[in-house]
Amino acid sequence: MTRIFSASAIALIASLGAANAATDIQWWHAMGGELGAKLEDIVKGFNESQDEYKVVPSYKGNYVETMTSAIAAFRAKQQPAIVQVFEVGTGTMIAAEGAVYPVYKLMADHGSDFDPDAYLPAVAGYYTDTDGNMLSMPFNSSTPIMYYNKTVFEKAGLDPENPPKTWAEMEEASKKIIDSGAAKCGFTTGWVSWIQTENFSAWHNVPIGTLENGFGGLDARLTVNGPEQVRHWGNLKKWADEGLYKYAGPLGGDNAQPMFYGQECAMMMNSSGSRASVVENAKDFDLGFAMLPYYDDVEGAPQNSIIGGATLWVLQGRPDEEYKGVAEFFKYLSSPEVQADWHQFSGYLPITTAAYELSQEQGYYDENPGADTAIKQITLNTPTPNSKGLRFGNYVQVRTIIDEEFEAMLGGSKDAQGALDAVVERGNKLLEDFQAANQ
Repeated sequence: MTRIFSASAIALIASLGAANAATDIQWWHAMGGELGAKLEDIVKGFNESQDEYKVVPSYKGNYVETMTSAIAAFRAKQQPAIVQVFEVGTGTMIAAEGAVYPVYKLMADHGSDFDPDAYLPAVAGYYTDTDGNMLSMPFNSSTPIMYYNKTVFEKAGLDPENPPKTWAEMEEASKKIIDSGAAKCGFTTGWVSWIQTENFSAWHNVPIGTLENGFGGLDARLTVNGPEQVRHWGNLKKWADEGLYKYAGPLGGDNAQPMFYGQECAMMMNSSGSRASVVENAKDFDLGFAMLPYYDDVEGAPQNSIIGGATLWVLQGRPDEEYKGVAEFFKYLSSPEVQADWHQFSGYLPITTAAYELSQEQGYYDENPGADTAIKQITLNTPTPNSKGLRFGNYVQVRTIIDEEFEAMLGGSKDAQGALDAVVERGNKLLEDFQAANQ
C-alpha cells in the first residue's frame, strides 16, 4: 500500500529529529599519538555521560599549526567553539579583541559552578587577568623536571638515590660519569628557551621582562640578558665544550630523548608531560626523577618552576547553545576523577587540588615514586611576579630567536652576554610590532 505523507507531517518528523539531535561542539587540538588517543577517550566519556551535547575533537597538527588554523578559521567565520593553544600563545589570544569568550564569563553566563581557587595557583595564575579572572581553561599543564639514569649513576660511583640538586653538583656528577666511562655525556635538555631560559629565570626568581614578565601590559619588554641568565648560558657553553652537556637541537630539542634513552647522556631535563613516554622507553635502566638544579648562591633560589603545555580557549561567534555545552564539558573536564586519570596517564600536572588529593588517596604516588616531582617543584613556593609565568605577544617567534642566538653562542660567534643582548634587542622589536598592531 502506498503511503502519502503531507508536507506538514514531514516537517513535524524533521523537527522531532532535530529536537533529539545533540548539539555538536567542535574542539581543535594539537595532541597526537597516545595523548591524542587518551583525549578521544575523555571526550567519549563526556559524550556518553549525557545526550544534549557532542564534543567533536579534531587534530590540527602541532601547537603552532593548530593556533594558526584557528586564527584563519576565525577570520573566515568558520571557527570551532574550542581551540587548544600552548602557553606562549596566551598573550596573542588575550590581545585578539572580540575573538575570545573568557572562561570565567562563559561559566557565569551559563550558571555553571566554577571556582578558580580550586585550580593549582601556579596553573591558574598563568591564565588569569590582572583582576584574577581566568581567561582560558587549563587542560594539559606541565613543568620541566630532571630525569636521570640510576644505573649509570651506580656505574660512575654516584649515589643513585641522591641526584644533583645544584648546578655545581651537576658539573661534578657529569665529570665523574664521563671519567668513569659510564656514559658519554652528563646531561642534555629539551627546550633551551622554555627550560634553560624561562624556567631557569623563574626558578631563580629573576625576571625575563618588565611589567611582571608581560602580565602588566603590551608595553612590557624583555630583560632576559641579566647577570644570572648570562652566567648560566656561559656555563652551558663551557660544559658543551668540555663534553659534559650535549645540545639537543632547537625548539623542543628533539634529540634529547633519544640521547637519554640510548644512555648516551645520564641526565635529561624535559617536560613532566613526557613522563609516560620516558617510562615506556627507559626499559634498559633504572629511572629516577628530580627537581631542576639551581645555583645555591642566588638569593631566592629555588623559587618555583612555571608551566608549559596548553589551555582551552573558547572562541566567539558560535551559537549560544554550543556555549552551554562548552560550559558543561569544562565542568566535566575539571572533575577530580577525569583530571586525576589524565594526570596519572600522561604526566601532566593535575590542574586542581582535588585531583592531586584524589591521586594521593588512590596511592598513585606511593606506587609510582617520583610521579609527584613536578607538583612539588611548581608548588614549592607561592609564585612571585618573576615566577608566575610570562605573557608577551609574538612570543612564538621570540623563542625561535632564543634558539638562534643560543646556537650562535655554542658556535663561538658570540659570547653569552652578546647572545642574550641580541635576544633582547631582536625580541623587543617583535614586542614593539605586536604592541603597535594591537593598540
